[in-house]
Amino acid sequence: MTSDLIAEIGSTEPGARVGAFFDLDGTLVSGFTATAHAGDRIRRRQARAGEVLGVVEAAVRYRLGRMQFERLLVRAAGYLRGESIRELDEIGERLFVDHITGRIYPLMQQVVRAHQQRGHSVVLSSSALTIHAEPVARYLGIGQVLCNRFELDEHGLLTGDIVKPVVWGRQKAAAVQRFCADNGIDLGQSFFYADGNEDAALMSLVGRPRPVNPRPGLAALAAEHGWPVLRVSGPGRAPGRSLRRAAGFGVAVLRAVATR
Repeated sequence: MTSDLIAEIGSTEPGARVGAFFDLDGTLVSGFTATAHAGDRIRRRQARAGEVLGVVEAAVRYRLGRMQFERLLVRAAGYLRGESIRELDEIGERLFVDHITGRIYPLMQQVVRAHQQRGHSVVLSSSALTIHAEPVARYLGIGQVLCNRFELDEHGLLTGDIVKPVVWGRQKAAAVQRFCADNGIDLGQSFFYADGNEDAALMSLVGRPRPVNPRPGLAALAAEHGWPVLRVSGPGRAPGRSLRRAAGFGVAVLRAVATR
């Protein structure tokens, strides 16, 4: 399937009018990039037990459909209020090198490269935050990133909020539409790679939707509309399910708190 996709990309119209939009977690990278930051705060004893338990509870509630993504993101940002974005960017780069590079799907790296070789407008479009998304984009040579950003004060310190509108679901689709309009990209000729049910809105807008290891809701839509599904895995990793990964991380976090 991947070789067929690479061949398809090679036969498409060259140039920046064709967009290639990539989700991050579960699409370019196995699992969640944010867990590396959470784990680092625990190891460095920067996270109090209340913060850890609050984030884990919110993450599980979100995966069970009992909390909106925006509330989850704002809660996580609230725990970082007063921290320096410059220092967080440095931490994000260090954690990427130490923990994330080995989780990038090799086949998806080939797909990114194939689009770049055709001169397509390659964009990382994710609901992740800059500290998690931008290091991956730099590593893959992706120059454009549409993602969520911390709200900052005049000193570059986090206020505890997120810049609105939050990039997720239909707002993510709207952000990509604006980007295409501003940069002369033909959305009808463009590709979008993602795994999440929340990305159905954007999948339905692009001319070439490409679900990657799709979760059940997106998989059902792909079957209904005949969208080609891409199955990928990393070195020694089989595609996992989000709730199982979140639950596993929660157990690890609780053990870390118990030993502090």
